[in-house]
Amino acid sequence: MLAGEIYSAVDKQLLDELAAAREVIHDYNQLRPSEKERKLELLKGLLGHIGDDKIIINQPFLCDYGKQISVGKRFFANFNFTVLDEAPVTIGDDCFIGPSVSIYTACHSTDPVERNSRQEWARPVTIGNNVWIGGSVTILPGVTIGDNVTIGAGSVVVKDIPSNCIAAGNPCKVVKKITVKSEE
Repeated sequence: MLAGEIYSAVDKQLLDELAAAREVIHDYNQLRPSEKERKLELLKGLLGHIGDDKIIINQPFLCDYGKQISVGKRFFANFNFTVLDEAPVTIGDDCFIGPSVSIYTACHSTDPVERNSRQEWARPVTIGNNVWIGGSVTILPGVTIGDNVTIGAGSVVVKDIPSNCIAAGNPCKVVKKITVKSEE
């Protein structure tokens, strides 16, 4: 699965891993907002990598495995963040995710007979540093989003987006190049 090869979505080991992750996600989503230390503890056990202890993922949060998700420093995700992490999902530093954003890595055949066989494959998603993803954005398998990017609300990202731009739409396209100001 992680190598991008065809795999069985009903493989017992994968189903067991999904079930274990869902138990942790259930616990996470049931915590009170004030239970910040416990939330961080559960995220550290679920996700593959966390850049620092300043991570915030508002509940509810949903993912498939969790361990294929890597987030950088000062990561923030708003309510209803969904990640289908059958392949690696790598998110850089200082990224902000709006409400109801979905990231998908799983791919399915458009042929109904093949699809019904439960054979799938997955493609990684990579998001650079200093990225802001507006509410209700969907990011499809295999996409790379560069550094210093803003993705407009409601966009469907089907292709790579280069660094230093604002992109929006369905399909998402660059609408403006930006010049990044240096920090002084």
